[in-house]
Amino acid sequence: MTGDDIRVLALKGMEFRVDPEPWSLADARREEIEVHFERLKQANPALWSGPILMLSERRLDGGVLTGRYKRTDFASLLWWRDHGYPEMCNAFGMGALRACDGAFVLGRMAPWTANAGRIYFAAGTPDLGDIVEGGRVDIDGSVLREIEEEIGLTAADFLPPPTGGRALHAVFAGPRIALMREIVARLPGEELVARLRENLAGQQRAELDAIFLARSPADLDPAMPDFIRAYLHARWQDGAGFADVDNAASPA
Repeated sequence: MTGDDIRVLALKGMEFRVDPEPWSLADARREEIEVHFERLKQANPALWSGPILMLSERRLDGGVLTGRYKRTDFASLLWWRDHGYPEMCNAFGMGALRACDGAFVLGRMAPWTANAGRIYFAAGTPDLGDIVEGGRVDIDGSVLREIEEEIGLTAADFLPPPTGGRALHAVFAGPRIALMREIVARLPGEELVARLRENLAGQQRAELDAIFLARSPADLDPAMPDFIRAYLHARWQDGAGFADVDNAASPA
């Protein structure tokens, strides 16, 4: 996949709901999926399959992205990934973490994870715990949970959002959609990195094994997936630097 295949769009909002019907293709291919998953586990015994949600339909209208998720499991997502991405999209929330001095903050996935060595923002495919009242899928809640689980930050560590809320983007990258919610920490870059490294050192089995700052294109790394690099380029081209972050320092 090249950068030309990736679109980064600013969103006014998003609204997702869960479909009452599960993913029928995964049910029909269950035996094949289980064989495939066992093969992957032989190479990485730490893999574990729990319930998740994958996007079955979507619509973008007036800057608002809507859609419906179906229930499935992580083994099915890995089979989907390795068999041509049939029917579904992997639409996941990502917390585009920034330090209060404007630097973006990313982490490298640990060797035991399914995406070992890749450099991401904290993220996760939605699961059943993200389904809230009325069948709505709470992507923002998923993002905050993943940030806390992966790097130990909570809402108290972030600056309050500016009027109108944090920047929200969808990065369309073939069968993947990264739903990027920008979140600004109270600490400047180097202090934040030190804090996150201390958090990781205290975790018994951390999902991340390194933390990186990205202030300009010179800081891009080949281990960052194309859609991460495309998002960062787009934000820097938007002029989303210190002025944007300074505005976030004033309570709404």
